[in-house]
Amino acid sequence: MDTCVYSFTGHYGSGKTEAAVNFAVKLKRQGRNTALIDLDIVNPFFRSADARELLETLGIRTEFPLYANTNVDVPALTGVMGALIRDEAYDVVLDVGGDDLGAKALGRYREDILSRKKHLQFFVMNPNRPFTKDLPSASRIYDEIEAASGMRCDALVGNTNLLEDTTPETVLAGLPLLNQLAGQKHVSIAYHAITEAAADALLKEHGELFREENIIRINRTVKRLF
Repeated sequence: MDTCVYSFTGHYGSGKTEAAVNFAVKLKRQGRNTALIDLDIVNPFFRSADARELLETLGIRTEFPLYANTNVDVPALTGVMGALIRDEAYDVVLDVGGDDLGAKALGRYREDILSRKKHLQFFVMNPNRPFTKDLPSASRIYDEIEAASGMRCDALVGNTNLLEDTTPETVLAGLPLLNQLAGQKHVSIAYHAITEAAADALLKEHGELFREENIIRINRTVKRLF
């Protein structure tokens, strides 16, 4: 079975780090040889490095910027990351920094990513965030990320949530905007990132819309300031 590079991009606060980390866990539990690379050198507060112990305990290989989770203001990407991205032995999950600024770091590894037999770039979207609350705003950020990375987005990851207040109804309310953006960009919604409790309820009550294979079950792994 071919391996793949999965790039998780999106707006600041879209929840892409939690989605990326939990997606890596999903792959590993399917028996896949999995690695996660943190390419976020933009936001020092919400990094997949917070989940390092969990990931490595599960047998997921991890690579993080130098000085991640230290007092150094600007972490640095490493040469090891490019080699790992090119390694066909791994499914590689890339946690990318927010917006076009974060996507520029992804563009640095464009040739490494394109060298792989299979690669997918996801746009993670939470319709409840102020800068992706309508189609024009979400479309603009989507286009900026594509331009900055030098690669097209292949699919959406819906991450409609209100943190701990997320209910099944919260997730359902985000579907119209996600479908609008998917239709405009001619892509699919590959996954929905959903909290455990809401996922169980949606699978039971809306099995025509949600299946276990297209759900990323979200268990909080990243430290927050609130």
